[in-house]
Amino acid sequence: MDFSLGNFFKPSAIAIKSLGLARPAQALPASLSKSPIALSKFWVSVRNFLDSRKFVANDISFEDNQKLIILTGPNASGKSCFIRQLGLIQILTQIGSFVPANNAEIKIADRIFTRIGAVDDQSSGQSTFMVEMSETASILNQATSSSLVLLDEIGRGTSTFDGLSIAWSVSEYLAKKIQCNTIFATHYHELNYLKNSNKNIQNFQVLVEQNNDQLIFSHRIIKGGSNKSYGIEAAKLAGVPKEVIEKAKSVLNSLEENNKLNYDIK
Repeated sequence: MDFSLGNFFKPSAIAIKSLGLARPAQALPASLSKSPIALSKFWVSVRNFLDSRKFVANDISFEDNQKLIILTGPNASGKSCFIRQLGLIQILTQIGSFVPANNAEIKIADRIFTRIGAVDDQSSGQSTFMVEMSETASILNQATSSSLVLLDEIGRGTSTFDGLSIAWSVSEYLAKKIQCNTIFATHYHELNYLKNSNKNIQNFQVLVEQNNDQLIFSHRIIKGGSNKSYGIEAAKLAGVPKEVIEKAKSVLNSLEENNKLNYDIK
């Protein structure tokens, strides 16, 4: 049996080419002070193993005026998938692997921090919200300007105004104090207004089309903030009784009419 390096690398090269992977350009934090991460047409790395389903490729970049990205959009539209894949690409880059993207320029991060999902910890007596706050505190106390922070909702386990206030303050702290590359996926659309008072915050959204009561998910990430989560439509798709759906729409309309933050989001 031939154990030469040529026989080892040839199958790997064929696999890399067939999967469409890219070799990322890497740079140390100190040498990339102005431009950190740029990904062109990156996708979920397991897409080739999921039958005929296709994942939509997207672009993302971090710049001086785009250090913190507020990502809004409907439920089940792909926000969590988007930020998880970015974290995975960062890890793949730092272990020397090819990455699922057309082009990739990656700044080496000193740490990758994530706050994703919701779970309680009964063994220590911590509620879901307390676990969420503990994870958030860990990020805020340890992250540096060279870290990558990925947040998937903050403030869900308490009252709406308490949660929004915490999410707002955490976002400003990350943008102003720590100034690290951050994506914050949220249904608090009010956070889009942070862009107006912070020079390094930008808004992105997952594009969706609504045809009567039907939602069409494009799974494309575009610039600009969203002002709807389509939660009631998602509840309808899940089989919630029509009477409950109609009442929810009525309550929503009433709440939106009294919302002072109702001007256009950019």
